[in-house]
Order: sequence, then structure tokens, then C-alpha cells
Amino acid sequence: MEDRNFPAAEIVLLDTSVPVGTLAEAAGEPTFIKAMDRESFDGARFVFFAGSAEEARDNWKLAHDAGATIIDLTGALDEAARAAPWIPELDTLLAPPETKGGKSQGSGIFSSPAPATLIACTIAAALKKLSPARLALLFFPPVSERGQLGVEELEKQTADLLLLRPITQAIFDAQVAFNLLAGYGEASRPSLAETRDAIAKGIAGYLEGRITVPAVQLIQAPVFYGYAFAGYAEFAAPCDPAKIDAALIAAGIHLSPAGEPKPTNTSVAGEAKIQLARAERDANVSGGMWLWGAADHLQLGTINAVRIAEELLAPKV
Repeated sequence: MEDRNFPAAEIVLLDTSVPVGTLAEAAGEPTFIKAMDRESFDGARFVFFAGSAEEARDNWKLAHDAGATIIDLTGALDEAARAAPWIPELDTLLAPPETKGGKSQGSGIFSSPAPATLIACTIAAALKKLSPARLALLFFPPVSERGQLGVEELEKQTADLLLLRPITQAIFDAQVAFNLLAGYGEASRPSLAETRDAIAKGIAGYLEGRITVPAVQLIQAPVFYGYAFAGYAEFAAPCDPAKIDAALIAAGIHLSPAGEPKPTNTSVAGEAKIQLARAERDANVSGGMWLWGAADHLQLGTINAVRIAEELLAPKV
């Protein structure tokens, strides 16, 4: 919000897991963490739920009753409050979803989709005019998608394996360090399949009826931060890679300059846009094209959430 000069007179930080009175910072100014209760939302124009899903489910009605517009980043309100998903960046490429207007907008509850959903919808929208016969995306989510506990488990597993000690598996119920996982252990919830299905549902819900919905798969990578992904688009006839690159740039995606390294999950840290390498032809399929990219998943989701608020504040033409 500070970077985008969002017109906020005051930013208040609320939390249930951090002690009330903890010193923090908002918009470059010192502030203190406050309790999350009914009075906390009085006078708020926008309320962003960016913590846990439980916090969002337990408190959204309080914010709604106080008259605030809610923008959810947790995914918890998609069903609990029928939040309207919105990706403002795509409004010029796709007809805005019905949930942007009418009753859903009047309800004042919006959802900033999950990072993988944002990436998939953006790439699908970018390639719309080129009419790919099929589009598939393989995501490599970082352990930080499971919160601080996921980060700590990968860190501890890595150290334990190097020291030949038994590993902790409380979060993933599997060895994630030095490994690629197509599924977690049985005790891990949500399972990787459940996470994939939730992402696929979010993509279909946003694109269905307006554009072909891509196939999606997830592989858990042993990385702490950054969402890497591979994409495959197949066209009825050979397609000029330069046309694909131009379409992706027009959708707001940043392409690596020719001759420079391809993006990685670490190189995208702090970047606001999806980062892609130049499109490459498949060696065997004449109309097949491969994409490789990465994104800072925290930046991507939060900037989209702030853009929703900016669009709602913009004068109606």
C-alpha cells in the first residue's frame, strides 16, 4: 500500500496470534498490533484478511456488519461468504466476471485469488487471441505456502538429513527436503491433491464460460519461497514464439531479456509481476510451445488485493 501510494488516512493492524500492543510498522509509521473484535472494525473503509483462514472465517461478519468492504487473501471466504473473485489486471483482456457487479459487488466482499490461480488465469487470458488447442500448467509451490511451520519443517529436515538424524514430518508427513513430492503423507492436511483441486476450482470459476480452462498439476518442491511453474501450450499450427511473447507482455507479464538468465524462485523475490522466460518450441510437437516462469507469491496476491481496492475507489466513468 505504501509503494502504490494508496490513499489511506490510517492503517490499523489486527491480529489474534500476536500479543496486543506488539510494536509494528504500517506505511512507514510505527504502530501497535490491536485486538480483532467488533470495535476494531468501526470506521474502516476496507478490511484485508491476510492472516489465517480461521481468522477470516471467525471475523468477516464483524467487519461486514461494521460497513467495511472486505478483501480476502486467505481463500476462506470464497464459500463462507461467497466472496467475489477479481483480478483487475485482466479486465481489459477478458469480459469482467459477473461477480464483479450486481449483487456480489453490492455485498462488498471480494477475494484476491491464490497465487497459482492468478498465474494460470493471467497466462490463459494472455494467450486467448492465439487460441491454443490446449494449455497445461505445472506448479512447484514453496513450503511457505504452509506457513511458518512449513518453512521450519523444511529447515529442520534439511539439517537432520545432513547430520543423518531422523526427520520431523509433522506438517507434510513426508520427506520434503532434497525431494519432489507428488503427494504428502496420509496425515497431512490439506493434502497436495486437495490444494490442487482448490486451485483448479478457482481457475475454472474465474475463467469458465469466457475462455478455455487450463489443466493444472502441483509438485511440492523443497524450496522456501517463490512459486515456480512450467507451462505447455499447443496450437493447431506452428506459432511464432515472438507472437506468444508479445501476448504475454501485453498481459502485464515481465519477460526476461534475450541472453539473460531465466527467472527462478529466488530471483523473483520482491518482484510485483509474474516473470517468464521467452517461449520455446517443443522438440517433437510442431505446434507445441513451452513456458517457464516464477513469481513472488506474496507480492502477487497482496498487490492484486490492493488493486481491487483501488478499482473500487476509482471514479465511475
